[in-house]
Amino acid sequence: MNPDRRIYRDPAGLRRFAEGLGHDHPPLSLGAADLTIHDPDQLRNRYGDVFGYLSRVELEVERNVLELRTLLPEASETDRFFFEEVWSPQELQHGVLLDAVQHAIGMPSTQADLRTVSVKIRVAGALSHLPGVAEVIRLLYHLTGAATERAAVVAYSRLVEGLRAMGERAIADTVIAPIRRQEPGHFAFYRLSAEALVREQGLSDWQLQLARVLRRRSFDLVGVNNDRQRADFGDVARALALDQDRVDIAQQLSLVERELLWSEQQGMRVPSYVLRALDEAISLSAERRAGHARTDVELRA
Repeated sequence: MNPDRRIYRDPAGLRRFAEGLGHDHPPLSLGAADLTIHDPDQLRNRYGDVFGYLSRVELEVERNVLELRTLLPEASETDRFFFEEVWSPQELQHGVLLDAVQHAIGMPSTQADLRTVSVKIRVAGALSHLPGVAEVIRLLYHLTGAATERAAVVAYSRLVEGLRAMGERAIADTVIAPIRRQEPGHFAFYRLSAEALVREQGLSDWQLQLARVLRRRSFDLVGVNNDRQRADFGDVARALALDQDRVDIAQQLSLVERELLWSEQQGMRVPSYVLRALDEAISLSAERRAGHARTDVELRA
């Protein structure tokens, strides 16, 4: 184990880490971005779905904060500081930058849901008042955060590569690359927090088993709350060629939970529920595109 991670696992260390993220990575400025685009039509055709999806996810941070307040009514001061003072302002500016790119390539702003807190979140928040369950809910929150931020790192990395290959270096270097640089710190916070719960605080066997059951049943991809959004994620996966190495992507998304929840299952490359979620999104995307193609043929006939 990396000794540098261990020093941040106690409450004081986690707080220092969160404060360091806020200090070292202030919210990005739209004024510092270069929105020069050489071929808006080509960029919109190739990555329009990607920008639309990512901007929605980033701009929904306001609703995410409401969800977290519901999910963790007795959140630690460090958790609350992180998601209200560090993560939320950074993510909001990510959304603002991505929305600006959408406008620059002739796309309307993405409609983000800023207020709806799902029944699933409300139920989990109510259960967190039961003895011993609050720690399980906190662990699931941190596992979800880790998977989400790994997905963001992968997506933004692929997008930077694709944009540079197209010759769209301005937005690659002044919009997407700066966003990507902030995501690993978020991932590290979630990872450290999850490790602190399991390895330092020491969850009991029944708590870990409950976490496994709930994680298996509740896992979903970032930004997915219904089948339409699931197909939208599949569109993003196909545009960024994530469908071509889906097992590797699933391994990256599940890195922390494989270490903390499934380490006793030697040889498990990836939890089946993660790969199943990816496959379903990719399949729904393909089905929707096939349906659109049939409709186009029928309209031309």
